[in-house]
Amino acid sequence: MKQEKLSSDEIARQLQTLPEWKLDEGCLFRKLTFPDFNQAFAFMTKVALIAESINHHPDWQNVYNTVSIHLSTHDAGGITALDFEMASRISQAAGKTP
Repeated sequence: MKQEKLSSDEIARQLQTLPEWKLDEGCLFRKLTFPDFNQAFAFMTKVALIAESINHHPDWQNVYNTVSIHLSTHDAGGITALDFEMASRISQAAGKTP
């Protein structure tokens, strides 16, 4: 099913439910810091399994203990409901991680 790009108002409304996420370069963005590389990599493994399960993959970067994540739906040319679903699942996987 093709995802529809959300309007600016819809994105703003959805962001209120995920305060740890923000807009960056037309994407949803979150940066997470872990105690060490192993914990960062373990988190990325959890997210990889989530991404495969919903067939929606993040644009992310890992530098030692930090994971930076950008979400957007390339086919739709912007942010869709699927990005917010992925962001919510990533937040659940992160638990209380800052």
